[in-house]
Amino acid sequence: MRAVVVEQWGGPEQLVEREVERPEPGLNEVLVRVHAAGVNPVDWKTRASGGLIEWGALPAVGWDVSGTVEAVGPGVGILRPGDEVFGMPLFPRQAGGYAEYVVAPARHLAPKPASLTHVEAAALPLAALTAWQALVDAADVRPGERVLVHAAAGGVGHLAVQIAKARGAYVVGTASTAKHELLRELGADEVLDYRETRFEDAVSDIDVVLDALGGETAERSLRVLRAGGRLITLPGPDDVPVAPDGVRAAWVLVEPDHLGLREIAALVESGALRPVVDTVLPLSEAAKAHELGERGRTTGKIVLSVV
Repeated sequence: MRAVVVEQWGGPEQLVEREVERPEPGLNEVLVRVHAAGVNPVDWKTRASGGLIEWGALPAVGWDVSGTVEAVGPGVGILRPGDEVFGMPLFPRQAGGYAEYVVAPARHLAPKPASLTHVEAAALPLAALTAWQALVDAADVRPGERVLVHAAAGGVGHLAVQIAKARGAYVVGTASTAKHELLRELGADEVLDYRETRFEDAVSDIDVVLDALGGETAERSLRVLRAGGRLITLPGPDDVPVAPDGVRAAWVLVEPDHLGLREIAALVESGALRPVVDTVLPLSEAAKAHELGERGRTTGKIVLSVV
């Protein structure tokens, strides 16, 4: 089968398409024929240095997949050959999603929303699960609360805006002015241009901040939280600032979540959530996808078309 692998840690040019042996599903696993694979910042960060991922002998990047179950291993009771599924298998272990086939534990996948194409579905798992686990599981966003989403037009951010809105929150997002109209369409109540306005001068009494940037942004975010507020930061544990009394700051690392995927699919089918796909490229152009992503100007997600 065709798969994109990492020749050695470094730049996008280290992503090379190779013919590799097709995997076989084991106990409680399924073989998925991949139709599309999402591209995420963690992909290029780990390609550059390896990161904390447990790699195989021939590193293969990618976690977001949408496709069709080709075969099931012993013990699988929730999926059958022919089922259309999406998910984020094995993270943070190597999954090799940039490939024609991937093996995944059955419960790391869920039925693909029928209203979405495979390309659209592949844009969801890692980013949407990150937003869901941060806002719902960790922060427990409730109706009427005020939520600030940094980098609101990005892969996680544009989905977080919609998830927070679906939870009944008042949503404030930061993004460049060119992306404000889209964010309002997605449900944001207020949008700030981070290049023109310091958010801590414009908003206050925030209940939850979702921070995809870390560093100084995380530190400054503490100033806008009210008593009982929660700051959830995504870049890493070193980006969690020391919170004052009455405020909680935490790091969330996304994990495979069958039930979470089903909740996300239900939001999609209800019309409350839609992925924005910025660019679609063929599998052979994975290096170009990384180059585009690393520029930091993407609105929504970049997706690789495999079929």
